[in-house]
Amino acid sequence: MPTPVQSGYAPVNGVEIYYEVHGQGTPIVLLHGGLMSASSFAPIVGTLTENHQVIGIDLQGHGHTLPFERPMSFEAMAADVAGVIEYLKLDAPAVLGYSLGATTALRLALDRPELVGKLIVVSAPYAFEGWHSYNAEGMRAMTGEMAAGMVGSPLYNAYAAEQPDAEQHFPILLDKVGDMMRGGFDYSAEIGSLNMPTMLVYSDWDAIKTSHMAQFFELLGGGQHDAGWDGSGMNQNRLAIIPGLTHYTMISPQLAEIALGFIGDGE
Repeated sequence: MPTPVQSGYAPVNGVEIYYEVHGQGTPIVLLHGGLMSASSFAPIVGTLTENHQVIGIDLQGHGHTLPFERPMSFEAMAADVAGVIEYLKLDAPAVLGYSLGATTALRLALDRPELVGKLIVVSAPYAFEGWHSYNAEGMRAMTGEMAAGMVGSPLYNAYAAEQPDAEQHFPILLDKVGDMMRGGFDYSAEIGSLNMPTMLVYSDWDAIKTSHMAQFFELLGGGQHDAGWDGSGMNQNRLAIIPGLTHYTMISPQLAEIALGFIGDGE
């Protein structure tokens, strides 16, 4: 990541959440995937900051943010993000989340819609059953006992580079993520209440079922009819499927281009 213009810990909900700010302009909040951190967006931060201020947040237990004693949940992490948005006095930023961060962003938009100007959900389902079975089984099997075998892996090395007590905290993170995934979630009944422009972005070879992508868009009112020659039948929501990528290569120039096209030029 480039050197941030501002960084620190926001005291919210009785905990401290790490954030860093890059660039200037209208704000975009970035929420990373599971076992990652805000630094995972490094490949696209330069593009996003050409006309926008970008705020990266390390979610509970990830990156510079400690695991805390509390259980991990999308609701709690969404409340943390809401607290950071308020702490930094951001005015209805666009919020882009990837994978675990995208579900957190979705929960934020459902719980605190006044804080989200536009929502971009990247490679995440509206319900746990939207993952392919292989991926769902892997997430549900995650425990702290796996930590020793992951030492030296790219994920562990990236975590250790930002968390000095990695040996102690990485197993806790694995336990908490696994417990959250074993609990599952299903937000289908609430999707229709989203009132901000929302874009769903996937790859054509994603870890999310293709049928689930279509169902998610339909819950947003999309794909229900022909929009007409002039596009007047569209609503404010959009669906993008990027060809030739996977769930693990989504932080790409194509994603940045699509996201900025949806968010606008920053004026």
